[in-house]
Amino acid sequence: MSKLLSKLLILHILGISIATDSLRESVDRYYNIYHNASTLSWTNKLKLGLGVLNIRRDNQRFLSEEIPDRTPRFGFTFDFIVVGAGTAGATLAARLSEIPQVKVLLIEAGSHENLLMGVPLVAPFLQLDDNINWKYRMKSSKKYCLGMKDNSCSMPRGKVLGGSSVLNYMIATRGSAEDYDRWAEMGNDGWAYKDVLKYFKKLESIDIPELRSDSLYRGTDGPVHISQSTFRTPLAAAFLEAGKELGYPLVMDYNGKDMIGFSYVQNTIVNGTRVSSNRAYLHPARDRKNLHVTLEATVKRVLIDRRENQAIGVEFTKNGRDTIVYARKEVILCAGTIGSSQLLMLSGIGPAKRLTELGIKVVRDASVGKNLMDHTLYVGLAWTIKEPLTLHFFEYINPFKSYITDYLLKRSGPFTIPCGIEAVAFINTINTTRPRESNDLNIGPNVELIFTGILPNGDFILPTVMNLKSQVRQIWEKYIGSYGFMISPIVMKPKSRGWITLLANDINVKPEIVPNYFDDPEDVKTMIAGIRIAISLVQTKAMQAFDLRMANVMYPGCEKYEYDSDAFWECTIRTITNTIYHICGTCKMSPREDPTAVVDPRLKVIGVRGLRVADASIMPEITTGHPNIHIHMIAEKAADMIKEEWGYLNTS
Repeated sequence: MSKLLSKLLILHILGISIATDSLRESVDRYYNIYHNASTLSWTNKLKLGLGVLNIRRDNQRFLSEEIPDRTPRFGFTFDFIVVGAGTAGATLAARLSEIPQVKVLLIEAGSHENLLMGVPLVAPFLQLDDNINWKYRMKSSKKYCLGMKDNSCSMPRGKVLGGSSVLNYMIATRGSAEDYDRWAEMGNDGWAYKDVLKYFKKLESIDIPELRSDSLYRGTDGPVHISQSTFRTPLAAAFLEAGKELGYPLVMDYNGKDMIGFSYVQNTIVNGTRVSSNRAYLHPARDRKNLHVTLEATVKRVLIDRRENQAIGVEFTKNGRDTIVYARKEVILCAGTIGSSQLLMLSGIGPAKRLTELGIKVVRDASVGKNLMDHTLYVGLAWTIKEPLTLHFFEYINPFKSYITDYLLKRSGPFTIPCGIEAVAFINTINTTRPRESNDLNIGPNVELIFTGILPNGDFILPTVMNLKSQVRQIWEKYIGSYGFMISPIVMKPKSRGWITLLANDINVKPEIVPNYFDDPEDVKTMIAGIRIAISLVQTKAMQAFDLRMANVMYPGCEKYEYDSDAFWECTIRTITNTIYHICGTCKMSPREDPTAVVDPRLKVIGVRGLRVADASIMPEITTGHPNIHIHMIAEKAADMIKEEWGYLNTS
């Protein structure tokens, strides 16, 4: 096999539709490091050939199951118009289309998903593709994202059928019961854990054999499959044992009764392939005549009858033409935390002063864009190991090894692990000296630890995705070719709040995003506590059984602080901490009398009839863990509320 063919195979397996110059250069560099053999054996050539044919065949089958693109004519009327076909939109549109007598239009700015986007290990590469990623960026800051170019973190969002469920790392978490009970305590009736549990069960098929019998907490007939990879590195097992040494429990199911503790990760994966909302909900609905999906269509605004204060339709652009469609019953925004906020403001619902400045007629003065929350991930804790007990990313895709053919032919091996993430821990850092007592389930976790069985410092993947400054990349490059792992703390309950501001009366002008990370000093303290627990884990007997070395990195500006002091860690946190893409809260759900509310507990936009929002933007407080499953739940519950209101709940 020629070098060129090997390199093309690498890009093909990665599923990159547009190979950037920097990506090509990286492939060249790593090919030269790892691909020393001149030829493959005929057996391996045959396996690779069969594997490529196999995945091409499966991709053709996948594409045949995609819902067709249909363009409605100007002035067409539907019962429900759903804007955004991401996690929430695909779920909601599919559920509403279960009602035979209604017509549903689902509008998506992106195009179709493909099977290669579902290869778990290569998920980070999808963020490099302009075709499926909105590629938002945060406003430059002097307080965070200091290690990124222009002091600005990337904010990827899915622009594809399935939305961000096509780009995410497939970690399946529901959050803690306390999250939803807190929502209810804030006045959001019907959102306590006892109310939403049935929707978590409804949406899932648990494919982990030992959990299928737990009928109290787990579902077995839903569209979203949840499983665990059978491929695990020895270091992941040691991570769990280290938690036991420090007094934390091993948790069989953090999506069941007990969340706090250490566990192998649960994923939205079936047969080694990503389960996006598109695959879970739209594929089974593709033959429904009452479900219309229009792709590569960008909604510009919601049409509102100002005399009646009622949403009556939307205006969108497709193929260079503006089209207006009408809704008999409701318009439902599922465009995500950024998109739904932007559309509300462009439609006259938002901060009146700012809308007036931009020449937008105000329908309602509302706190749209406020209350922005996100989970922050510290990516600076890594350890090297001499023995090959973990793998390099480019060793995974080395055609001279069996990993590619294992996946292509059997959907097994390390390719089934999303970006190498193998295990997680949910802990509370209030009292780190007595973890059993401090981790009382009534307190709930405030930190998540993610164990990744790859040394991201040693490859180009993470630096490229994070858009690191050249001086930071150079520091990391000394670990190229090293085996190792990373433990990443995440602040689960940040107190800092950011905002989204409209910059123009134009949907094509991206809004200003200010996450305001670490504005509250408590968030800094919590992250430092998480870092110290992660370090203490590696100091246990379970981990020290391996020959580990901490990858001590001194980032620019942090050398003036004493190593391991709180000031040192705060400097590194503000330099190398990144978003984990969990932004939410900008269309806050709260009782109508709350002046900060945008939608009420029925998800209706306050002050405008016939308009709802159903996505992560409605969260009044951020939930624990990774919100993909939470958003499915929100959409499932929204579908039932809408069906109930229009008299369809028992007819679908």
